[in-house]
Amino acid sequence: MSALNSGILWRVSKDRAPFASDPYATRGRRWAEAESVSRSPFERDRDRIIHASAFRRLKQKTQVFVAHEGDHYRTRLTHSLEVAQIARSVARRLGLDEDLAEATALAHDLGHPPFGHTGEDVLDECMAQFGGFDHNAQTVRVLTKLESRYPTFDGLNLTWETIEGVVKHNGPFVPKGGDTANVKPVWRSLVDEYGLGYDTYASLEAQVAGVADDIAYNNHDIDDGLRAGLFSIEDICGAVPLVAEAFAGVRKDFPDLDQDRAIGEAVRRLIGLWVNDLLLETKRRLALKNPQSADDVRHAGMALVGFSDEMTAKATVLRRFLLTRMYRHWKVMRARSQARRVVRELFNVFMAEPDTLPPPWGSHAEDQDRFKAARAVADYIAGMTDIFAIDEHRRLFNLDRWY
Repeated sequence: MSALNSGILWRVSKDRAPFASDPYATRGRRWAEAESVSRSPFERDRDRIIHASAFRRLKQKTQVFVAHEGDHYRTRLTHSLEVAQIARSVARRLGLDEDLAEATALAHDLGHPPFGHTGEDVLDECMAQFGGFDHNAQTVRVLTKLESRYPTFDGLNLTWETIEGVVKHNGPFVPKGGDTANVKPVWRSLVDEYGLGYDTYASLEAQVAGVADDIAYNNHDIDDGLRAGLFSIEDICGAVPLVAEAFAGVRKDFPDLDQDRAIGEAVRRLIGLWVNDLLLETKRRLALKNPQSADDVRHAGMALVGFSDEMTAKATVLRRFLLTRMYRHWKVMRARSQARRVVRELFNVFMAEPDTLPPPWGSHAEDQDRFKAARAVADYIAGMTDIFAIDEHRRLFNLDRWY
């Protein structure tokens, strides 16, 4: 049925590839809703994510640096916006649904607790006997249960395709025909509830969002690391040939450029190199598999979006450098040490004294089922920003006089 003939005022681009996700053919939402006359289902998903309170809280959640360490470093919010920009740009050039790619990119980090992967690791340890903690799984909890904006359902009631993309943007749980015995219970419940499949891939739009995440953090961490003084241009150029080539090109074209502008230009060129390699390699894989539908993509048996072997090898060198010179820098590790103590002590006190939790969290944490109680505590902590977690810890553990 034509969207225009049915009174709907949006339409799919004529340039859409046959293997793109089709908003006309979405598998729908868990709770039935009348469709918008002016926005496609995937556009509505994107808009609901942007208006979610969990999305706003990303502005004070760690990417690498704790939120209060400086205004110019990336946070989860700015990182998510950068991922979305790259994902939408790549999706457009591949003839995909840009709105679905953007929605998946904007949502992919909503479940991150305060202090980034450090907070996630500590919560996973604290939750070990209660099913564990995973920021991707927590993202789905945010999208399907914890956001409370609508009168007739919990969560955002997103389309099946967006939920699939958030769950599987990094790939399937097991290889095709693989053993599912080791899949975590939290993922089993999601796969079964939404019929996602253990060994199938997500849509191309979701795959694009997943790889756009890699492009964004690999290159923007160079920017943040240099500006924070954790390493110098000479350090990274001496260890990472890919970066050295970019800075050499900038110096050749602009020999008198100041350092701040040189860094910005080099990072811009690096992102361009990654995106161009991604487009060429993805088009090669698409020609090899020749999918004719979004379901063909899901059953292709391999990721159809990705980098060439040459770029993957170069990325490995860069990641190794960033791991040793940035992510494990003593200043970063000192902040992570403090973050670990904050998260662990918050979890322990809330589990031992649930009456210290504000409503409605306190009533959930007092549940006689310890699994439900622990999950409520994890939900509360995971929703905190860095600054709120620090202040909450101070309120609980310091007898300061507050005016």
